[in-house]
Amino acid sequence: MDLRVPEQERHFREEVRAFLDESLTPDILEAGRKTTSVFAPVKEAMAWQRLLHAKGWAAPHWPKEYGGTGWSVGQRAVFAEELVRAEAPPLIPMGLQMCGPCLIGFGTEEQKAHYLPRILSGEDIWCQGYSEPGAGSDLASLKTFAESDGDDYVINGTKIWTTYAHHANRMFLLVRTRRDGKPQAGITFLLLDMNTPGITVEPIVGLDEVPEQCQVFFDNVRVPKRNRVGEENDGWTVAKYLLTFERGGQDYAPALGVQLQRLKQIAARQTTASGGSLGDDPVWAHKVAACESEVLALSFTEKRIKSALSAGKDPGALSSMTKILGTELQQRVTELGIETLGSQALVWQPQALVPGGDEAPLGPEYALTAMASYLNARACSIYGGSNEVQRGIIAKAVLGL
Repeated sequence: MDLRVPEQERHFREEVRAFLDESLTPDILEAGRKTTSVFAPVKEAMAWQRLLHAKGWAAPHWPKEYGGTGWSVGQRAVFAEELVRAEAPPLIPMGLQMCGPCLIGFGTEEQKAHYLPRILSGEDIWCQGYSEPGAGSDLASLKTFAESDGDDYVINGTKIWTTYAHHANRMFLLVRTRRDGKPQAGITFLLLDMNTPGITVEPIVGLDEVPEQCQVFFDNVRVPKRNRVGEENDGWTVAKYLLTFERGGQDYAPALGVQLQRLKQIAARQTTASGGSLGDDPVWAHKVAACESEVLALSFTEKRIKSALSAGKDPGALSSMTKILGTELQQRVTELGIETLGSQALVWQPQALVPGGDEAPLGPEYALTAMASYLNARACSIYGGSNEVQRGIIAKAVLGL
């Protein structure tokens, strides 16, 4: 893979910057500045997706024949970096980043024709039904059961930590369709309408006072068998394919690089006990340099994954490596943010983080998100399959253990 930056990519960066300057409205920008996790507020995130869709830029990682951009790996990296630099809010990933690629890989022609345009346009908002109260990283132990009944499945059970289920009108989920044999061999992948009778959604309010996750209950919920993706009892294969995009499809390096640049700007204004600038402190500078070198290495790994996915190849254990490196670096960078801001980072104003809210920040706005970002980053090494599980995958795939 050629990692040099050709002239056309420099022109492409200028095109992206011009589009962002023209298209990002004040309310969308405010949501981007105040986003402290991988999920931006729904209203602004969907408004931003519609603008990107109108430009044809909503899904750069999709094949061009399904609505992708046809960009090179380098162009996609430029686009991701400029989005972060402009403080655009992240798009909701469950449709574009997870379900869409999964349908492209395993869906029927009818499923692709129906769902993919609606995912791109934002007409459908998706949520993910994987985790259960007794099945998180050990996903194969899930118990939500789908019983065959003519042309339908009848689902009973519950899912938890289902992000934005209270906003979604669609869910992709894993259900058990067989109780005997290997646990992984009795799982089926389904798509369902969240307005189907028998579904109850209960939001879970987090420490930031925002109901982002939910628990979803299924009481004799009927789902047509035509909504199955892949074969019955072979949903584990589909789920693993989807997780490749969830773990390896994220762009950690561009965001981390921009965050480190901003921290250096903030540190230049912070005064140490000796009266000098924090940015000139050798201990602090060493921490930043160590993070920057690891972000650079991560960026090359991410480009290798994108190159493999664009060629229709399975990146294999690289997805797990990226998930570990990206999330643990995210934790270190947000911790360094707390260290850089000192007492300014202790301000806790969750209501001031609400776009369009009336509560003004007590200190500088750049300090407002520091603690919330730090706390949210603690979960990064858990969701999408805990990093301990990822190390097990690497040990098996690379070392043969």
